[in-house]
Amino acid sequence: MIHGELELAAPLRWGMVGGGRGSQIGYIHRSAALRDGHFRLVAGAFDIDPAAGRDFGQRLGVAPERCYESYRSMFEVETRRPDGLQAVSIATPNGTHFEICKAALEAGLHVVCEKPLCFTTAEALELQALAQARRRVLGVTYGYAGHQLIEEARARIAAGELGEIRIVQMQFAHGFHCAPAERDSAAARWRVDPKMAGPSYVLGDVGTHPLYLSKVMLPELEIDELLCSRQSFVPGRAPLEDNAFTIMKYTSGAVGYVWSCAVNAGSMHGQKIRVIGSRASLEWWDEQPNQLRLEVQGEPVRILERGMGYLDTAARAEDRIGGGHPEGLFEAWSNLYRRFALAMDATDRGDTARLAGLRYPDVQAGVHGVRWVERCVQSADQGGVWVRWAQ
Repeated sequence: MIHGELELAAPLRWGMVGGGRGSQIGYIHRSAALRDGHFRLVAGAFDIDPAAGRDFGQRLGVAPERCYESYRSMFEVETRRPDGLQAVSIATPNGTHFEICKAALEAGLHVVCEKPLCFTTAEALELQALAQARRRVLGVTYGYAGHQLIEEARARIAAGELGEIRIVQMQFAHGFHCAPAERDSAAARWRVDPKMAGPSYVLGDVGTHPLYLSKVMLPELEIDELLCSRQSFVPGRAPLEDNAFTIMKYTSGAVGYVWSCAVNAGSMHGQKIRVIGSRASLEWWDEQPNQLRLEVQGEPVRILERGMGYLDTAARAEDRIGGGHPEGLFEAWSNLYRRFALAMDATDRGDTARLAGLRYPDVQAGVHGVRWVERCVQSADQGGVWVRWAQ
């Protein structure tokens, strides 16, 4: 269990690009990073408007001279300071991720980036090679991957409790954009703009989340080929989709389905993953994150609760309070940022043993998500045809 004890010799000096006033995700980045004392916010380029970014940064307690007008000026100045940045988080629209990630890595910084890392597999592989060459951590914020019951699902699948894995059903299907929310919301507007969002809307924005959960639960499962159909139900969103269905064939013979949707009217969030084996099934839903449903054929349904002693050790290691009290998205993000920090520290110290024991959405996860979106778009735009994963 996490008790708030310091695990690093000193907190990592940390900054942000984006995440300023009005950002949908800036606060959860800061809350997660600062929660356990692993990071200390010392600098930022918080807004495209320098004055607004400076005002916001100072209200967060950042020194005025370290509230920068751009990420480029921040990296240039901070790399010359003896107490300069060690890590940076990128919380900006999709279209800026590649250039900011690349600049941060070239400046010698560890990076935590919103997904997707970029728009193409070629760009993602370039970032992967750069991170490896510079020996820097590049993490991706698949937030719910930090929830403890995802670890429980992984452990039970690995133990063979489900039998042979046959089907993986995934969805992230909310209803908040079933009407043209982009008319009144800047945050919704850029998500349906190809110049800022990239080649997809919901495939990249929501579909990659349960896809990564499946990689955590089923690390040996590899995609062989996929077929995607995507639709734009709200006028004006084409060529980007607000709904998509993806079918995947795995090399093992199993099949997978991902429903990515922003027009599921009435649904609050709708992120679920169900893994179906020859003997039993597991199901997890992010609106009820503290329960994992285990269904063994011929037996009563079991609801496994977070924080209980019958769970796997890995599923209890990051509990922050006893069972019965709900833990959710903020705790899951905090767990991820804790893992990011430990990985960054271990990398700096050359502690390969420590690194090997850490699981977090790394640059390979980022590459996987970008490749998946690219393949889905390729399939859909050819009329919904099967495309090979490796091309």
